Amino acid sequence: MLSTRVMPCLLMSRGALVKTVKFKNPTYVGDPVNAVRIFNQKEVDELILFDIDASAGAGIDYETVEKVVGECFMPITYGGGVRSVAEMRRLYALGIEKISLSTAALANPRLVEEAAMAVGVQSVVVTLDVKKTVFGKYTVRVDRGRRDTKRPVSEVAVEMQERGAGELVVYSIDRDGTWDGFDLDLMAHVTSRVNIPVIASGGAGTLDDIRAAVKTGGASAVAIGSMAVFQGKDLGVLIKFPKPQELANLFA
Repeated sequence: MLSTRVMPCLLMSRGALVKTVKFKNPTYVGDPVNAVRIFNQKEVDELILFDIDASAGAGIDYETVEKVVGECFMPITYGGGVRSVAEMRRLYALGIEKISLSTAALANPRLVEEAAMAVGVQSVVVTLDVKKTVFGKYTVRVDRGRRDTKRPVSEVAVEMQERGAGELVVYSIDRDGTWDGFDLDLMAHVTSRVNIPVIASGGAGTLDDIRAAVKTGGASAVAIGSMAVFQGKDLGVLIKFPKPQELANLFA
């Protein structure tokens, strides 16, 4: 396993795999179970699965999660619609290794504390969906990016660390699905203020982007979306992943 983790970030909607651009216009990609089988073959070490419908209030699709876990040989971080420790325990019982809280963590930060005490800090992730304002400030958004909390991302990141989050995903809404590279200023802004691992998400288009997220942005790990499900920008679906040696060379 690489010391610097690189993982697919898969988005699910109504049981199907999709990909968004700037959190909008989800494009159908395929069946999440089939995608996981391919990632198994490619010896991926870890993946993230976000259910964007569950996050919007549809509720956790336990049936599909169970199917995905049943085919997956790697640890999965799941996010979407989780609002209680009881729901977290049910997901862990299905085989999920880490659970990401997002909207619920902002609405009820105490939930992060409760989760950390109940299942351990190492199993609790908080995902911060971040957008740059017209004034150049980074604020955290919830409800699939539709509602601005108007809270600075640095402030929220520090609070979530203090509440007990073991890891943060910093997801740039502006870069999501663009292939334009990570927002390195955003990453550096967050990583310089917290001590827990930070996963960069949103914008990966090349291997050099992955390296830059770590070397320049200070990320501890990198999540790739479009790069893992499309042949290239504006090209067709192709479930793929960089070869282990390619990733090893990035951080050598």
